[in-house]
Order: sequence, then structure tokens, then C-alpha cells
Amino acid sequence: MERRTARAFLTAARSILRDGDAVSHGDGCDWFAIAMLEPSREAAPRATIDARAALERIAQAVVASCNVEVQTGWCHVDAGSHGARDIDAIVERALERGERERERYEFFATVGHELRTPLTSIRGYLETLLEHNVDPNTARRFLHVARREALRLARLVDGMLEFSLLDLSAAASLCATTGVSEQIEAACAALEPVAAQRGILLRSIPAGSLRGRIRDDALMHVLVNLIENAIKYGRPAGRVEVSARLREGCVEVVVDDDGPGVTLSERSRIFGIRERGNRRDERGNGIGLAIVKTIAERSGGDVTVGTSALGGSQFVFRVPAASVAGAELRALPS
Repeated sequence: MERRTARAFLTAARSILRDGDAVSHGDGCDWFAIAMLEPSREAAPRATIDARAALERIAQAVVASCNVEVQTGWCHVDAGSHGARDIDAIVERALERGERERERYEFFATVGHELRTPLTSIRGYLETLLEHNVDPNTARRFLHVARREALRLARLVDGMLEFSLLDLSAAASLCATTGVSEQIEAACAALEPVAAQRGILLRSIPAGSLRGRIRDDALMHVLVNLIENAIKYGRPAGRVEVSARLREGCVEVVVDDDGPGVTLSERSRIFGIRERGNRRDERGNGIGLAIVKTIAERSGGDVTVGTSALGGSQFVFRVPAASVAGAELRALPS
């Protein structure tokens, strides 16, 4: 494996680096070093973007050729400094920088993922109003949905500034209660334009007066992520159903689709950060389900995936139930 990796590394390096650059690898060592020594055509030091681009291309070539996990990083080295020959320290600095850059990338990927859905919803409703003759009552309903999504977008931006994902502290989540049916209806309304693009019938099943111990924005996060995934990976012109039930002191929100489902081998890992299924046509970034899991855990619940009666996947999100004043909670049939 080391020889195969070394050959792949050298082959990629020869095609990407310049003649004056250098590479290094010691026998039995698991790191490969690149020194970008040759200046740019303007006789200036190579720019940071050059280092990142070359590093990414070489790393991807090694991964494609050897199917190994590769961690990368880079740093500037002053050839005249005292530590310029301490290769171990240089490698450590480079990898630390690489880790920090990956963390920043994860942050911005999360921001992009969370902001994209309300923006898509707002755009879809506004385009419908502009391009089609809509009766006044429908137009007013569309404007209400767009306004609600705009307000949610503003709250998302506020939460992202501190990378808090809507201030999902355990204490805040456990003290808050939310009407589950209201949030299901709001999430389905927000995603109607997305479902319509794929010809999917999006159906919410009435859940009565169930209330869960979770913030309303947090539950909306979960519902949007799970329903959007079902729409995205379900069967074209298929069905997505959203329901809720009371079971063993918890409110369970269930999202079913009739797509290809999630294989047994994938179920144990798809909730990890930047994990995706094995489907070739996937365009996700592996953030959404990790957020769902984080929300579930910080709310005192959990999330699981299994097989739906519709033939596809079934995601079940659980949070502790809250009592409803003046009413008895009744368990729905499973």
C-alpha cells in the first residue's frame, strides 16, 4: 500500500508541480511533503491559492488511485528561519492549519445548507405569484408562507453568527414546548414548491394536539431537513407522508417516502458529519442529518432510520412529550 500510494503521489506531483519544486517521503512514514520552491512567472512567491489548488489535486489523485483516507494541510516556511529544517514541526503545523480550514469549511457548508431551504421556498412562492394568475385567497396564503420563511431565515442568520444552530442548549430545549401539528403543517407548506418540482405528493397526517419538549425553530429545522431529504431522494412523482404519534412518553415525528430507501450498511453512519449514502446521483453535503441528530440529542431524544411501509425510507425523530392542558394525550396506532 505504501508503494502504491507513493507511486500515485509522485505521478500526480510530476503532472501538477513545477520543475523547481520538491517532494519528500521517508520509508515507513505515512506523510508526503511538498515544497513549492519555484516562484511564479512574475518572480513572486507562490500564492496561497496555488498551494491549496495543487494540494487538493494531488490528494484527490491519491484517493482515486489508492482508495485511502488522506488528510492535508499547508503552511508557509521561511527558508532562513531556525525551524526551517525541522520537518516534523512543519508537518504538524501544516496539518493543524488543514484541520482549522476544514472546520471553517464545515461551518460555511452548514450555513449554506440551512439558508438554502427557506430561500428556495420564498423564491418558489414569489415566482408563482409573478408568473401565474392566482386568486386573492391563494395569493394571500402564499405571501404568509413567504413572510414566515423570511422571518425564519432572519432567525437562522442570528443563530449562525454564534454557530449555535438556533441556541440549541439542552436547558433551552427541555424548557420549551411546541405544537407538533402546527410545525408539520408549516414545514410542508414551506416545501410545497420543492415537492411540486419533482411531482411528489406531500401529505401531512393530522396528529391532534401533541406537544413536544423542543423549541419550535428546532423542530422546524428537523422537519425541513427530513422532508426535504425524502423529496430529494424519493421516487419521482411519488409520495412523502409526515405524521406524528405518542409512544412511551415521547412524541415521534415520522417521515416516510417511497424511494429506494437506506441500506442496512448505511444506516449506522448517515447521521455522521459529512456522511452521505452511496447513491451516485447524490448532491448533498452530508450536513443535514448530522444537524438533525444534534438537535435530537440536545432535546433529550433521538433519531433513527428504517424501512417505510411505502417501500422507501422511514425517519423517526423522537423528543420527550409535553402535557396538554385540558386534554389527554392519546397514542396513535403504529
